[in-house]
This record gives sequence, C-alpha cells and structure tokens, in this order.
Amino acid sequence: MIPIRDSIPCNTKPFVCWGIMGICIAVFLYMQFLPLQIQHYFTYKYGMLPVRYSNPQWGAEYGLPFDYGLSFITSLFLHGGWFHLILNMVFIWIFADNIEDRMGHGLFWCFYLLCGLIATGTQWIFDPQLSTPVVGASGAIAGVLGAYFFLYPYARVVIWVPFLLLPIFVEVPAIAFLGFWVIIQINEATSSVIFGAPADVAWWAHLGGFIAGALLYPLFLTNEVAEETTETKTDE
Repeated sequence: MIPIRDSIPCNTKPFVCWGIMGICIAVFLYMQFLPLQIQHYFTYKYGMLPVRYSNPQWGAEYGLPFDYGLSFITSLFLHGGWFHLILNMVFIWIFADNIEDRMGHGLFWCFYLLCGLIATGTQWIFDPQLSTPVVGASGAIAGVLGAYFFLYPYARVVIWVPFLLLPIFVEVPAIAFLGFWVIIQINEATSSVIFGAPADVAWWAHLGGFIAGALLYPLFLTNEVAEETTETKTDE
C-alpha cells in the first residue's frame, strides 16, 4: 500500500521538509555519477554500519576509522536505490509537512534528527554485528509517523493498492493505515530474530523511530498549538 495524499491542510510552508527532500535527492544524484567502487566506499563510510561500532577494530581494518557516531545521522540522507528514495520522499511529502506545521521549522528539524538518531541507534542495539550499511530516511520518517498517529488519527489517507498495477485507490483513516504499518514492522522485526532470517530492511530502526516520535512529539509542539489542543479536548 502506497499513500497518495492526506486530508489535512498545511498552514505554513514546510521549508524544512523541502530541505530534507532536496538534500536526499541531491546526495543520491551525486552518487550516481561516482564510480561504483567510490559509491560503495561512500555508502560504507557514511551509512550506519553496526559492526563498525560494535567492533572498531573491524572498521579500522577496512579503512573505516572511528567517527564518533557521525554516520548515525549522515545515514539518514543516503538511499539504496530509486524506489527507496522515491518512497521515502512520498512519505515526507504527505505526512511530515503537517508535523512541521504543528512544531515550527526549528523544532521540527530537531525532532526529525532526534528520531532518526534513536532509530539508527535502535537498529545497532538489536543487530550489533550487522555488516551491511543501514541507509535511508525511513527511521526519521517513522518518528514523523509516530507523531502523526496521535495528532491526526482520523485524518483521511488515500492509498494505492498495487493489485496487478491497476489504479485501485482506497481512502482510510490514518490510524488504520499507520496501525497496519506498525504491525508489519513488528512482524518483520521479530521474525528476523525468531527465525534468524537475514533482513534487507532496517525493521528495528523503523520501530525505534516510531516509538520515539510517539513519545517525544508533545515536547516539540509550539505553546499555541499545545494550548489549542488542550482546549479542544476539554470542549469535547
């Protein structure tokens, strides 16, 4: 299921969202012009490689010196392919603008990076010997989804159900779409642990980011919005 749009209007220009999308797209396009060997090294250097931090000697032997955890952040702006990039940009375009609207530009930027940091940290904790770089904005976006889940649970989200590539579009409440998304992450993350199957997606980063966003978002709401939300709940 791929989201197409939501029903919540945005009252301000989402400059930070546009900036994040611009950086991700620019970095991805830049890497396409690099030789494959350089692309590979770039990904290993700036992607979050868990074993690099669990076993610093391993990283040093492969020319990856200790970088004080810098890749926990830089990995958020790298992507492994066109579909990976486009899907993440779609999620930012649909869901992140409303969260930036509620938090303001500066606080949203801090919230986004913090959720991303917690997400990549969670992946490292649960899979410390992983020798494949973790890249992508998905962990930080998961934090945005965690905030959206509680701020706009009854917003309408139009999704495309790719059945035989037919244009089948369904409108569902955000709480249903995001709830189903969380169930998939939990199932995949726990299955990789129980059955020991190698995972090509950072499921634990998604879960860590979502939980971080769900718990931390009230701390980043502007005073005006927080008061308005309280008054609305009281009136109800």
